[in-house]
This record gives sequence, C-alpha cells and structure tokens, in this order.
Amino acid sequence: MPVESGSSAAARQAKQKRKSHSLSIRRTNSTEQDRSGLQRDMLEGQDSKLPLSLRSNLLDLFSQIEREFENLYIENLELRREIETLNDRLAAEGQTFEGADLAKGALKTKASHSTSQLSQKLKTTYKASTSKIVSSFKATTSRAVCQLVKEYVGHRDGIWDLSVTRTQPVVLGTASADHSAMLWSIETGKCLLKYMGHQGSVNSIKFHPTEQMALTASGDQTAHIWRYMVQLPTPQPVADISQTPCEDDVDFSDKDEADGEAEGPNDCPSIRVATTTLRSHQGVVIAADWLVGGKQVVTASWDRAANLYDVETSELVHSLTGHDQELTHCCTHPTQRLVVTSSRDTTFRLWDFRDPSIHSVNVFQGHTDTVTSAVFTVGDNVVSGSDDRTVKVWDLKNMRSPIATIRTDSAVNRISVSVNQKIIALPHDNRQVRLFDMSGVRLARLPRSNRQGHRRMVCCSAWCEDNTTCNLFTCGFDRQAIGWNINIPALLQEK
Repeated sequence: MPVESGSSAAARQAKQKRKSHSLSIRRTNSTEQDRSGLQRDMLEGQDSKLPLSLRSNLLDLFSQIEREFENLYIENLELRREIETLNDRLAAEGQTFEGADLAKGALKTKASHSTSQLSQKLKTTYKASTSKIVSSFKATTSRAVCQLVKEYVGHRDGIWDLSVTRTQPVVLGTASADHSAMLWSIETGKCLLKYMGHQGSVNSIKFHPTEQMALTASGDQTAHIWRYMVQLPTPQPVADISQTPCEDDVDFSDKDEADGEAEGPNDCPSIRVATTTLRSHQGVVIAADWLVGGKQVVTASWDRAANLYDVETSELVHSLTGHDQELTHCCTHPTQRLVVTSSRDTTFRLWDFRDPSIHSVNVFQGHTDTVTSAVFTVGDNVVSGSDDRTVKVWDLKNMRSPIATIRTDSAVNRISVSVNQKIIALPHDNRQVRLFDMSGVRLARLPRSNRQGHRRMVCCSAWCEDNTTCNLFTCGFDRQAIGWNINIPALLQEK
C-alpha cells in the first residue's frame, strides 16, 4: 500500500482548509431568505412569551435595520476611497490640502445624514401614531408684528381667565385664584372695580352682551351674576415701545419676577354681594357663559354636568349630562342658541337649543387627551384645544374630521379666535403664546424674555375688536394680564 508523502499530505490539508473557508464564505453570502429562515428556526427553538407573528414581524424589522447599516457601511467605504483618490491626485499636483480634517468632516456629515435617515425610518415604523412638528412651525414670508402695550398687575394669585366687555365703556375683566375678579382700564392699566363675593377661586369671567353685568364661575360650586358701574380715567400717553418682530425674540432668562407678594390696588372700589347666585352644582364650577340675548347662562362643572339657567328667575332650566369626566370649559355661539362643552374625557359636545322641544347633542372625539377649551367662531367653525398639544378647526356642517390641525410643543389652554381677523391665539403651558390662522398656518409668537411676556403658564387669551391700543389680552399664573397690539400684514389677512 503506497505511503503518502509529507508534501502531498500538506497540500491536501491546505486544499481542505480552502474548501471549508469557501463553504463558510458561501454561508455568509447566502440569500436573505435563507438567512431569515434560519433565524426564524432559531427563534422558534427559543422560549418566548411573544406570539410567533409578532416575533416574525420584529425579525423583519431587525433585518431592515441590519440592511440599513450594511448600506451605510458600504457607502462610507466608497466615500473613503473617493477621498483617498482625491488626496492622491492633489498630492501629485503638488497642492497643499488642509482637508484631512475636512475630509473627515465630510465623511461624518455623510454618515450623519444616513444615520438620520435610519432614525426617521425607525420613528415611522415604531411611532407612527405620535405627533410630528410639521408645517405649523414653518416661518412665514411676512410675519406679524407684536407689541407689548400694557401690564395689568394687582392680583395676589394666578389669573385663570379674562374677558373684554362687549358694551361701552370697554374694560378688561380678570378672574383669579385669589377669590376675586377685577375690572381694569385698558389704556391706563388701573383697577376700576374688584368683585369679592366668591368664597373660592374665580375660574371664569364673561360679560353680558348688552348690559353692564358680569358672570363669574367659582370653586365654591356657584356662579354669580353681578352689576357694575365704572368710570374710565383720563388716558395717559403710552410709552413708546419699539415694535418687535415676534419670531426674533429670544428668551434670555427664566427668572421669576412675580414670586413676591403683588401690591394690590389700594384705591379700587369693591363689590361683595352678587345680584344673582346660581346654585345646583356638586363640584367646582370651572366656566360659565351667556347665551345669545343674555337671558340665559350656561355653566360647566367638575361634577361632569353643564347647567342651563334662567337669568331672571335664577332657576335651573336644563342639566346637560353625558360627559364621563370633569368639564373644563363651555362656550356659546355668538348668534345662535348653540353651546359647546369640553371635558377631561378627551371629547367635546355640541348642544343645540334652537328648537325648544329638542336638545340634540353631538359628541366629537378628535383628541387623545383633555380638551381644555372649544370655542365658536363667527362663521360655521369650532376650534378645540387640548393637552395633547394640538388645536383642531372643525366645520359645523361636517364635523366628521377637522379641516385643519395645528401641532404644538406644549399643552394648549383656553384659546380665543379674533372675529375680524380670524386669528387663533394659543396660550401654552410653556409660557408661550402663538398665533395661527384658520388654515393652521403659524403667523407669530408673542415676545417672551426677561424683559417682557409671561414668566409662568399662560392660562387664557381674549381678543378685543373695539380697541386700537390693545387687541389681544393674555393672562397667566404669574399673576398678571398683558395687553398686546397685534399688527397682521394685509397679505396675511387676505389669506
């Protein structure tokens, strides 16, 4: 029997090594189907509480991630070769190139771009339902000019709500957690009257459409109607404040200058007794409003009900029930007997009192968190704001889906809509106030810095169409209300 020489044995071993190496290479470069099938077999052999379909879906997603990284790696290799070729060419031509670092920077830029694409794909896959900052944050070509005109300081606690009278004399009303409501001269910033009839936080204030009467809602489970008579002081020259484009303002400091006790107005007359007290709620009355004509009022409470009262007799006419959680706001239509109520149950409801015998109700579920407010516009629209950081514009004729959605970076509180300019003012938890048009296009952000603007959560906004000095008012938990002059370019108004 022939004996194999040492040289032939070594050659045969080397051949076997090359063969095994080629087999391993073929296994590594096998098709994706074989690889995914093998991985599925491995997963099936492992103990897991996840359903097989879900595990298979995860496997597919991880395979996509792996392919993305492979593409990224190959792309970087090609880019590196191109950079080396360019450096060799420059070196051959005798040119100095400071671009070793520059080349690395280009490589990092390319890698960063590819990584961002992968990150975006992952977000799309795993967070398809989350909100994205979209076109509402795009800068407009012609920005609104916002000017802080007057600050109204005197409350000893946060201000929840504010409103402007619809009749002469035009004054500003504020409702505060310090158990009081105040009436202010818009031009001078002086307190004209203080109402102190409530035993709890005053959560809302609204004025009668034709008479000098105010409606306030309180944490003492009541709503009060009280008459007022004020005399406006002589207007003083307004200090010249340079107009500031809203988007260019920078927040220089978060210093809270309102922590100290505010000095209340010393010479402000007060009212301590209500003309009419509305009782029947079993919880905090969070908001109230006048129906068109001013003969009835509606209140919203934490007892999950809204009540309709007759003003003259103070009797309960209807109790509007149906919400599953506490109500947060109520609003009446300016020309029709319609009421909209919002709630923590993520819905708002439309109540129709135009036919005395029928009180129809429609429920709208367009939000995913507490609906903080829903208001009517002069036309056939309803605008709703929510803690889910969105504001939606609805058409009363077809409210199956919103006609516009505004996405923000902070929870939205009590919004307001300008009658003449059709601009939505959004007060936020993050101390900002932003302006949008009815189509959802962002117009401006009110200035907020260490020199001006709110220093705490902004609770409410209100428009005033009859005053040229201030046409927008905001209030917050920094114990002050602010009057603004908003100048919208004609081009934006036409849109």
